[in-house]
Amino acid sequence: MQRREGPVVSANAEQMRYWNELSGPKWVALADRIDDQIAPLGREAMTRARVSAGERVLDVGCGCGQTTLELAERAGLEGRVLGVDLSQPMLAEARARAERGSGPAPDFLQADAQVHAFEPGAFDLLFSRFGVMFFDDSVAAFANLRAALAPDGRIAFLCWQNIAANPWMLVPAQAAAQHVELAPPAPGSPGPFAFADSEKVRGILAAAGFAEVRCDSFEGRMAIGRGMSLDAVVGFLGQMGPAGAALREAPASTRDAAARSMREALEPHHDGDAVVLPFASWIVSAARG
Repeated sequence: MQRREGPVVSANAEQMRYWNELSGPKWVALADRIDDQIAPLGREAMTRARVSAGERVLDVGCGCGQTTLELAERAGLEGRVLGVDLSQPMLAEARARAERGSGPAPDFLQADAQVHAFEPGAFDLLFSRFGVMFFDDSVAAFANLRAALAPDGRIAFLCWQNIAANPWMLVPAQAAAQHVELAPPAPGSPGPFAFADSEKVRGILAAAGFAEVRCDSFEGRMAIGRGMSLDAVVGFLGQMGPAGAALREAPASTRDAAARSMREALEPHHDGDAVVLPFASWIVSAARG
């Protein structure tokens, strides 16, 4: 498995710091819970992308590697899968998972996909599960990634629709907002909802040179914290999404009050095994063009 030595060149120092010093270690600790929650969404995107044996796949924003390992299973021994992420802690977990596994072994690389010099034409598919909404310059990033695709290559990725269409994030955020200010992100800034506008996504990919861009809505109900008590789910969601970001620096008394409000808001949606709430995402696909 590949390892990157020395400093990583990044176009976004803030995201580099965030995913290595703040969010990365937290996501490692919560990796199994997060994967249980969103793995079905990633599998749907892989199925629609028609990942097949022998393909060369670049997994952008691979995090702790669950998607990379599954892509490697689908590509098989004749394929090649490379997982790329900014976060060293998350990549360490991804490599550990790969070493524990028995399937085809992917490679992992710490790099900023916006500026990294990938081998031209080296991949058949660029894939991402919620990992492409954090670029400082999305057009430049996708143009750089497009150069890594073979002439007949394609792209497929998942991104969130707006927060109003995602009660699994909105409900705890509204509860937390009773106790701490939730500042809206600056328009166009990197973040989980940066690609909520499908027309914006189409424009970015077209400007980067892609063709036949599609944004297909994928919606359903998400089970959060399967097998966890309601209090444990509240603790989990209190570390994630808009609520987690707002509560990170809050005093303990504020966090406790927010947890009580979140529990009250989430209790009607707890079915005894998980909190179940709607989600809405885009499955975006395009040809290299």
